[in-house]
Amino acid sequence: MTSDLQLRAALEAILTVAETPLTLVTLAGALEVPIKTVKTELESLQQDYDSAHDGLGRGFELREVGGGWRLYVRANHDWAVKLLVANENPAKLSQAALETLAVIAYRQPVSRGQVSSIRGVNVDSVIRTLLSRGLITELFQDAETGAAMFGTTEQLLEVLGINSLDELPAISPYLPSQDDID
Repeated sequence: MTSDLQLRAALEAILTVAETPLTLVTLAGALEVPIKTVKTELESLQQDYDSAHDGLGRGFELREVGGGWRLYVRANHDWAVKLLVANENPAKLSQAALETLAVIAYRQPVSRGQVSSIRGVNVDSVIRTLLSRGLITELFQDAETGAAMFGTTEQLLEVLGINSLDELPAISPYLPSQDDID
């Protein structure tokens, strides 16, 4: 049997990752507890969040909206989220940038010329974009050709939510061999 504290923690975990409001039925089904118990715990969490910090509430609040429950930023803390978003680089990567990044991730260290050869297009501007976003870095200069050799950064691993490139799916059969691109 799940204790009230375990149930609360489980509800918080689910609500933290929810992108849309979750119904009582969904939450109860996921946690295998009665709907009434889920409702009681959600209302208790809501009160706890609202009364925290000497009645000022936490930076987030639990709301029942659209037939379900979800965590939201508390209105008086919107300014902080807006600052974060304004300071982040919100632009998504283009298809060309994603393809170039994939080639570099799977074939590193790789030169700009090799990436261009694999993709069949000039990648100069895309490489600059990936460098400016900190997703790739110049690892070294090839002793024979003097070409800059590129590889991925730790920041890319963080963005992808992986610990190493070994966790990437195997797609090497779809890329040309190193001999074909030299």
